[in-house]
Amino acid sequence: MSSRLLKLLQQHYWQKVFFILVLLITVYRSYSWLFNVEAVYLTTDVLIYFLLICGIIFAAYIRQQPHLAIPWRQVFKNKIAMSSAVVLVFFIIAGLMDSIHFRQPDKSGVKDAAYSTDMQSLLDVSLRYISTDSEKTYSAPFAIYSYAKENFINENGVKYRAYPRLKFAGSHLQDPRNRWPDIASKSVTGLLLGLMIVTLLTVVFVFYLSKWRIHNYSNTWKKLLKGEFDLPWNVMLITVAVVILLCCWLFYMSNFYHVMGTDKVGQDVFYLTLKSIRTGLVIGTLTTLIMLPFAIALGVMAGYFKGVVDDVIQYIYTTLNSIPGILLIVAVMLAIDVYIENHTSFFETAIERADIKLLALCAVLGITSWTGLCRLLRGEVFKLRELEYIQAAKSLGVSNFKIIISHIIPNVMHIVLIVVVLDFSGLVLAEAVLAYIGVGVDPSTISWGNMINSARLELARDPVVWWSLLSAFSFMFALVLAANLFSDAIRDAFDPRQQGVK
Repeated sequence: MSSRLLKLLQQHYWQKVFFILVLLITVYRSYSWLFNVEAVYLTTDVLIYFLLICGIIFAAYIRQQPHLAIPWRQVFKNKIAMSSAVVLVFFIIAGLMDSIHFRQPDKSGVKDAAYSTDMQSLLDVSLRYISTDSEKTYSAPFAIYSYAKENFINENGVKYRAYPRLKFAGSHLQDPRNRWPDIASKSVTGLLLGLMIVTLLTVVFVFYLSKWRIHNYSNTWKKLLKGEFDLPWNVMLITVAVVILLCCWLFYMSNFYHVMGTDKVGQDVFYLTLKSIRTGLVIGTLTTLIMLPFAIALGVMAGYFKGVVDDVIQYIYTTLNSIPGILLIVAVMLAIDVYIENHTSFFETAIERADIKLLALCAVLGITSWTGLCRLLRGEVFKLRELEYIQAAKSLGVSNFKIIISHIIPNVMHIVLIVVVLDFSGLVLAEAVLAYIGVGVDPSTISWGNMINSARLELARDPVVWWSLLSAFSFMFALVLAANLFSDAIRDAFDPRQQGVK
């Protein structure tokens, strides 16, 4: 293994890849020194960036393997897939920003306190203007008055009830009657700002594309508009433009109004919805990380060795499947709660306790979701082990371990990839279902499931508080839809039966 690694490092291509990885790890480990903050590395943060590094290595490996690069080129040529990939990239960026935690220097004047006790993320700092503007209670999107009446006393000492003016939203308005004209004018400003950013990015990208493809700048524009490139750059640019325009409008308007309203305690729903992205990505990705070793190892062993090994593995996953999944999750999460309560000294802050509970949820979801992939791999390996080149390797005395690593696993990775991308959206939705029945992530963790769970209790109000449910549903729908569309393209590219149809 060490000699093979040395050979890779001698290649110029892999030298660049490892340089990028070293640079990424160095920046992640030293950002506290660069920005004078105290870095906080939560367990889920480290695992998320570990997955990012694995993704970079996997992408670099694919470029060197023609049998993997060809199906991926088919994915990249799919217009719907690449449009979905752009949306997924924006979600991933938000999740990565929310996975860099730190404590800023203390400014409260407390003796011997070098850093604040409040833990923040890069996303929190970026959205500080939203997160700190909390009202008393509910307020509708773009409202300037509270959603609930309060008691007031007029100049004559008479009590009356009225809707109070919000503290932050619309505070710049002298006359409340100017709200809608102000919203219209600021919407135009926000969209113009987004249009400027889109124009700048497009011009820079076309310039880079013309230099990269050795085309004339004007000819590159024509080819881009006609969609004559190998990849659907025009569709991707349109998607980027739409997303940037929407983001610029939302972020600019959120400086003046609560664009998605506020919740029961007055927190901005737009901020909560963005903070929930990380939780959805953590559950969708870390669960996969925990599930894959069980599924691949046991599935390949059962199909390759057969006999007693196959019987034991079948007994394990049949027994596990016979246990109701919800009951197993409930039991494990209750056990984690009891452990945390009995060992509070192990966790310094509430955020660390919530992070451990989130990791435990990913672990129990991974343990209960590996059986389906294991069965698929077992059946595929049954077929592969009888092929001529496997039998020839056995007759030449090649060890079973070498055959599994060099021949079996590479030929079942397309199944692994298809199942992983298809299961991602199901795991994101599972968090919402578990939160609904009260066994999901910690209540202090901001997630779409907790938002939906708290919003459902307000649907019986008159008038109905609908915006929290709609906001969480919209972002979850966008993430799951983009993941499903992208996974469909991967399935079509890697599934031999689909290729045979075409």
